[in-house]
Amino acid sequence: MDATQAVILTIITASTPLLLAAIGELVTERSGVLNLGVEGMMVMGAVCGFAAAYTTGNPYIGILAGVLGGVALSFFFAILTQTLATNQVATGLALTLLGLGLSGLIGESFVGLPGVKLQQLSIPFLSTIPFIGPILFGQDILVYTSIALIFGTTYVLFKTRIGLIIRSVGDNHNSAHALGYNVIAVRYACIMFGGACSGLSGAYLSLAYTPQWIENMTAGRGWVALALVVFSTWLPKRLAIGAYLFGAVWIMGLYVQALGFGIPSQFLSSLPYVVTIIALVIISGNKTLTRVNTPACIGQTFVPDR
Repeated sequence: MDATQAVILTIITASTPLLLAAIGELVTERSGVLNLGVEGMMVMGAVCGFAAAYTTGNPYIGILAGVLGGVALSFFFAILTQTLATNQVATGLALTLLGLGLSGLIGESFVGLPGVKLQQLSIPFLSTIPFIGPILFGQDILVYTSIALIFGTTYVLFKTRIGLIIRSVGDNHNSAHALGYNVIAVRYACIMFGGACSGLSGAYLSLAYTPQWIENMTAGRGWVALALVVFSTWLPKRLAIGAYLFGAVWIMGLYVQALGFGIPSQFLSSLPYVVTIIALVIISGNKTLTRVNTPACIGQTFVPDR
């Protein structure tokens, strides 16, 4: 494997958790719900995935456990915001703090233990094609899952009746309710889908990206995933481009450190977040672009008539 292949493979690996978490949050926000607890759901997915994989020796059971960990936390968020009508911003922030604290408690006995790595798939003949074989046909199953989610989400949101209902609920929940749609049920489903994707993202971190458990190992990726949704203006295909772009920035910072350039490591470590802020400022400056795709009811509490 040459250096170019190694860089590309590393970028894909770094981008996949961002892509998985962001696509779930995109669907959640399309339904009109702002869930700032992505970081907490990711870290819960990471610890649950690692614990299950380490206990059973099976990384696929770890993946399932990671998904369930994210779903459980998102279900708690849905009860608070949709049934009890709490403030979505405050509840999302509390969810992140809860996830970080709870994951530290659960994972205390797993710190320093060797993980069960999720292996790359080897597709006969295709994975041996020079240069592109390992890149396109030698990834693990979650990389392909993230790509499938992009195409699947695009199709469902913009080509199916279910997607139309989700977007209608996000754009005008009162009108959707008047037409007979169960706004609360739709948002519950979207929130839990977002939780599943965040849990899957966390499981990828502890099973494939770095097969071990380290407290707070998400390292702010949940916040970057939230920013990516805005960066993409709520469009899945644009989200994929943004995720790989941000993944490349993340990895380039590490490569620059390894090459020994006289740039402070603290600045290079903060580079992905600096790029995130710059991208958000640029996107926010284009009012037409954001106005067209932003769900009009995002963050607003819906209380049906009794």
